[in-house]
Amino acid sequence: MRKANIYYYQLPMDSGVVLRQNKLTQREGWIVELMENEQQGLGEIAPLVGFSKETLDEAYAETVSRLQTWIEGGELECHSELPSVAFGLSMAQFELQGLLGKEGMYQVAPLCSGDPDDLFPVLDKMEGEKIAKIKVGLYEPIRDGILVNLFLESIPDLQLRLDANRAWSLDKANQFAKYVSPAYRSRIRYIEEPCKTPHESITFAIESGMAIAWDETLQEAVREPDFSFELLTGAKSIVIKPSLIGHIDLCIDLVQKAQSLGLIAVISSSIESSVGLCQLARFAKQYTPESIPGLDTLQLFKSQLHTAWPGSTLPVAKLADQALIWRQQSD
Repeated sequence: MRKANIYYYQLPMDSGVVLRQNKLTQREGWIVELMENEQQGLGEIAPLVGFSKETLDEAYAETVSRLQTWIEGGELECHSELPSVAFGLSMAQFELQGLLGKEGMYQVAPLCSGDPDDLFPVLDKMEGEKIAKIKVGLYEPIRDGILVNLFLESIPDLQLRLDANRAWSLDKANQFAKYVSPAYRSRIRYIEEPCKTPHESITFAIESGMAIAWDETLQEAVREPDFSFELLTGAKSIVIKPSLIGHIDLCIDLVQKAQSLGLIAVISSSIESSVGLCQLARFAKQYTPESIPGLDTLQLFKSQLHTAWPGSTLPVAKLADQALIWRQQSD
């Protein structure tokens, strides 16, 4: 017998969360629950406003259509032009079939700002390399350069990942670079999308000697019918956000191709609830065990959902207490 449920959730966010000039007061989405032969699989479908091309309602309509076919005995068609649907359904199926690893990589690169002293207690708990993340591009590039330099100078064994979200022109990116000592630049693992265009980002990498990573460029490229991984030149790393990329098989393929070319693949969050976040931690442990994932987004929430992140003190809302919007089972 096959059963499928769709739950709607709303989770309050920290008051300071701002995404692309939009204040995010709550996170909402759908949790798909599949059951067959006493097995269960969960998948989170949560388009992120300002980042996802599909709306929550569009995602719901397509999800219901595909689940209805599955309930009636057909295949669960997880490939979709809507990345959040493709990811959520394929992850639910992946877990249902017992393919998702049980262990998770719950050590994440902490998101930091302000005083380096605040980072010491977090880094002391990290095993292996000390890696943290800083958002840049929100303020003047000179300020960002001074801040990054301060962190690297204050903590000699620190490695940094920077995320600019295409905020800079090439000129502003070079202003940033001027305030980062050449002696510290090798400890910047990468800057995600430093410039407004991939061409400018590659030029910046060559001129500054700082490594870059593709994030938005990867998301755009995989949607092209003639996509070839080899076209993603000039970067040392790729950042894979499955909710924005799509089917779990595509994410696995990207990881394996990156690794075959000597690139670093980093699994990263699109601000999923703790349901999706814990699944991404398990996926990262399974497929990118040598790379600390970018999953330090639970701190943006005021509550978890169903699955508790190890060590978190946030309250956990039960899935059964969320609104059950749709349910079907086979005869």
